[in-house]
Amino acid sequence: MKTNATTLSDSALVDQYRNGSELALENLVNRHQARVFNFINSKVQDRDTAEDIFQDTFIKVIKTIKSGKYNEEGKFLPWIMRIAHNLVIDFFRKNNRMPKVRNTEEFDIFQFISDNSPNAEHSMVQDQVVKDLQKLVQELPEDQKEVLIMRLYRDMSFKEIAENTNVSINTALGRMRYAIINLRKLIEQNQIILNS
Repeated sequence: MKTNATTLSDSALVDQYRNGSELALENLVNRHQARVFNFINSKVQDRDTAEDIFQDTFIKVIKTIKSGKYNEEGKFLPWIMRIAHNLVIDFFRKNNRMPKVRNTEEFDIFQFISDNSPNAEHSMVQDQVVKDLQKLVQELPEDQKEVLIMRLYRDMSFKEIAENTNVSINTALGRMRYAIINLRKLIEQNQIILNS
């Protein structure tokens, strides 16, 4: 089995692992670890955190396969990438590193707000705008919100977004367009002024 492991498809290795072959799992991990780890590391930009999330990704892979719930025939890599992506999002949520109600110096909200010489009043207005915008983003449909967060907060390319959400680049672009259109409508409805 060792000799032909490299030529076996992912689904064949998953089947072998289901039938008790730990070596098959080892081959799957070896085959995809660089891509999965690099993806995670590019998002969290911290090697230790990336290693933790990488481990969690494969623990989830193992649990799902062992419980018989895996059925992504022929789509093993996109499936792992989706798990990794969800765990990265969870990490940012848990650690409050998704831009929340915090000082805006840490991130630039959609580059809407330019602030060359901040005074106390301007900073307060800016903080309020950021809080209001974050509430509005939460009101977007789930698929649009996901693309918006990946693009603006995680700085992912549309190719990466398409791969991680399992849609075409055109669909990802379309969702982003609708997210912006809907966000503009919400901004008008809520009378948020984006510059002061």
